[in-house]
Amino acid sequence: MQTILETAVKKGFKEIYNINLESVEFQGTNKDFEGDITIVIFAFLRFIKGNPVEIGTKLGEYLKENVDEVADFNVIKGFLNLVISDAYFLKTFNTIYTTENFGIISPNINEKAVMVEYSSPNTNKPLHLGHIRNNLLGYSVAEIIKASGKKVYKTQIINDRGIHICKSMLAWQRFGNGETPESTGLKGDKLVGNYYVAFDKAYKEEIRQLISEGKTEEEAKKQAPILVEAQEMLLKWEAGDEEVVSLWKTMNQWVYTGFEQTYKELGVDFDKNYYESKTYLLGKDVVASGLEKGIFYKKEDGSVWIDLTEDGLDEKIVLRADGTAVYMTQDIGTAIERFKDFDLEELVYTVGNEQDYHFKVLFLILEKLGFDWAKNLYHLSYGMVDLPSGKMKSREGTVVDADDLIEEMTNTAREISQDLGKLEAYSTEEKENLYKTIGLGALKYYILKVDPKKRILFDPEESVDFAGNTGPFIQYTYARIQSILRKADFDYTQKITTLSLHEKERSLIKQIQLYPEIIQNAAKNHSPALVANYTYELVKEYNSFYQSVPILGCENETEKILRTQLSSKVSGVIKSAFQLLGIQVPERM
Repeated sequence: MQTILETAVKKGFKEIYNINLESVEFQGTNKDFEGDITIVIFAFLRFIKGNPVEIGTKLGEYLKENVDEVADFNVIKGFLNLVISDAYFLKTFNTIYTTENFGIISPNINEKAVMVEYSSPNTNKPLHLGHIRNNLLGYSVAEIIKASGKKVYKTQIINDRGIHICKSMLAWQRFGNGETPESTGLKGDKLVGNYYVAFDKAYKEEIRQLISEGKTEEEAKKQAPILVEAQEMLLKWEAGDEEVVSLWKTMNQWVYTGFEQTYKELGVDFDKNYYESKTYLLGKDVVASGLEKGIFYKKEDGSVWIDLTEDGLDEKIVLRADGTAVYMTQDIGTAIERFKDFDLEELVYTVGNEQDYHFKVLFLILEKLGFDWAKNLYHLSYGMVDLPSGKMKSREGTVVDADDLIEEMTNTAREISQDLGKLEAYSTEEKENLYKTIGLGALKYYILKVDPKKRILFDPEESVDFAGNTGPFIQYTYARIQSILRKADFDYTQKITTLSLHEKERSLIKQIQLYPEIIQNAAKNHSPALVANYTYELVKEYNSFYQSVPILGCENETEKILRTQLSSKVSGVIKSAFQLLGIQVPERM
């Protein structure tokens, strides 16, 4: 519509004022005034002197006479509000109604792909609340980019090596008595996480003992026997010691099996896993090459650095004096590896905002190394998630476990649903599935509706409210529409071309019409919040429509058909949008 109007406005201005306009500024019409789209007349005053109301009136008259879609107009100060014809809205809706997967563009397999990295956990503890936001964001962004027409690969890099892994391994050797996930009934990631906590407890006890023997706190921290032994274990792992490597493989597999269960519960997946144990040596050859080219420099102790002070950053180490890699070295190498493995256009890193500086440095180094694709690297930075109880510390075992939170959300949904008392006719299995759908929907929506950059204070009970901007409220509207459609005992698929539309029908069509644009904007901005909040606005618009006009009880057959079609399409868009957020919708509720 905007394209038609822009062409007509430029033509009208040429005919009325003999002026060639470069552009036309449109905006949505203020809800206090009649109209569907507004032209900003003030923007024309740099081309023509005159009264904005008079200019708007002349232009409005021209458009009404020359553009079939313009049914009427009004001018409020410097704004020309256009009323678009019912015929246009009906034609638009007919196209939308008959379009399968409306708003979704199939990926072009011949184009370069986008890779989205998310999750990327350590194998010494279970996934926690912070991982939940990371996973939900990364997965949803990947789905949205795919829906916008891009080929997408989902990936993670698993931090499966290092001193923290050895801490869990050593604690299991000392205190585990050979227990396994099978013998304890614990998920593997939880079992390994318990030993990470056990290590910290033993380590602190040894520090206290050494201090009591006259050591300083700094000396005690370095000399605690359990830490020294963990460091020796890491050296053995790096040297390929069979016993250490075998235990490492066994305990990591326990964790992977546990992670898989959590990923399945969360509804996220990956196309490719990278493992730090296989990537930690990558990048060293790139540093050597960069050193030759003068991009990096060597200090007296033999360590290799890059000076980014002219770019507003600082000096950054890329290789230690003993020749071992730092995280930056690995990240340089892994990025290069990924662009070799896949034909990528863009690489998105879903990582918390405490790593903002790291990614600025990484992207700049890759640019200086001459990789053209470095400009297409994107850090999807997000704020932390807090609970009312405060911050989490994994070493002390006070982390909010992802599995526990998922279970708590299901329980909260169960309690609230039972209080509302609407599920008497459901079987026990149906109820349990519904509680999980509502609980997870509440959790995901509460997190994804917030702009990624903002920190979240997550309140489980507030998220499961059946009113307001929540997942359950939207799920309930979807289920209500399904109930209407089940009761529709007539053919409502026929095309409606002539009808005087109710204002609520027009508003609903306008809201549905925005969906493809929302997907494209959300993909461009890497923001599921745009999809989430659009869906809430659509649901509010539908509920206003539902309360204002009869649907199945409508006496006019044509109106009844259109209103049922509108209901059907709204439910389709809700389901589609929620799929992009990784949220299921219940058929009954």
